[in-house]
Amino acid sequence: MSGTGRRFSGGERAKTAAVVMVAWVALLWVLEVVDVATGHALDTFGVRPRTSGELVDVVPSAFVHFGFGHVAANSVPLLVFGFLAALGGLRRFAAVCALIIVCDGLGVWLIAPAHTNTAGASGLIFGLFGFLVCSGFVERRPLGVVAGVLVAAVWGGSVLAGIAPGQTGVSWQGHLIGLLAGVASAFLFRRRPGGPAGAGTPGL
Repeated sequence: MSGTGRRFSGGERAKTAAVVMVAWVALLWVLEVVDVATGHALDTFGVRPRTSGELVDVVPSAFVHFGFGHVAANSVPLLVFGFLAALGGLRRFAAVCALIIVCDGLGVWLIAPAHTNTAGASGLIFGLFGFLVCSGFVERRPLGVVAGVLVAAVWGGSVLAGIAPGQTGVSWQGHLIGLLAGVASAFLFRRRPGGPAGAGTPGL
């Protein structure tokens, strides 16, 4: 006799997703407090392109920011997009975030302008946007389609502005790569028909 484990209710999934994202955003604020208190020592974890030693900063760069204004601007969209994405299951959510963060960091390392230092959660935010907009269509889930349309309607203009080239002080390259990685993750980590959908068993 075999078992698949306890299924999670919608309320449990929502509570878990909310806790995870509040903790994630809180971590970003704590790191920025530490950064300011140490004279911006954490800024060194940003990605400087095409320098071999900077490859170790591909992942940490998604968690550090350049000032409280920077982390404040990223907090709300990360909280909302992360919560919606995590509703589909934490294991899949972790895989999606990992793919976006790594692809975004490597992409910035490859194509960002020389002598720049790129950090922040915006690449992940753009990736989660792409994932949310596409995943409902890819999986043919009506609720997912509705969620994606609503996300696109509310934030689509900001996303288009964020990937426009030539902006000063903004890594449009990181935004674009994050967006593309998010779209790819919607296909790579799509649910199969009849697969489990609980928070503990999302069916990767």
